[in-house]
Amino acid sequence: MRADARKNHDHLLAVGGAAVTEQGVDVSLRDIARRAGVGLATLLRHFPTREALLDALLRTSFAELTAKADELETSSSPEDALVSWLRDCVGWTTEYRGVTVLMAAAIEDTESALHASCVTLRAAGARLLARAQAAGAARTDIDGADLFALIAMLAWSGDQPSLAPRADHLFEIVADAILTSSSGH
Repeated sequence: MRADARKNHDHLLAVGGAAVTEQGVDVSLRDIARRAGVGLATLLRHFPTREALLDALLRTSFAELTAKADELETSSSPEDALVSWLRDCVGWTTEYRGVTVLMAAAIEDTESALHASCVTLRAAGARLLARAQAAGAARTDIDGADLFALIAMLAWSGDQPSLAPRADHLFEIVADAILTSSSGH
């Protein structure tokens, strides 16, 4: 990519990220283009769909969460690794309001720009869960898909103004329900 095109791309990502943080994943692409000082056609040349823009915004975060899972796998007990990663994922989902709805749809849609990133992220959580299950620290009647769904549910509750004050408490309840021994995470 040419230097000026890279600069435009990075600028559109920065403006798009700020807009999605403020307004959620349903923010108007036209609004993003206007904020960036470019025409809609320019934005669409770089990001032909909303999902393409979101994929570019989220790819780095997904990679960081996947790397965090890899790091926790070797640096923490199975129980602590699972709960820490789960907490990081739930915390991250609050950055972009509505992202969990897209992630839940993308995990099933192989044509989605977000599909591969979501599958990789779910697999990272599934590895941590399987490790905790093998160590007898987590219940064995759930799998990576269930863990992914729990992240979405916890993120949704954090997005609800009436439930947000209870988000930490709800996280603790869910974490304790996943673990076989309650240790007050």
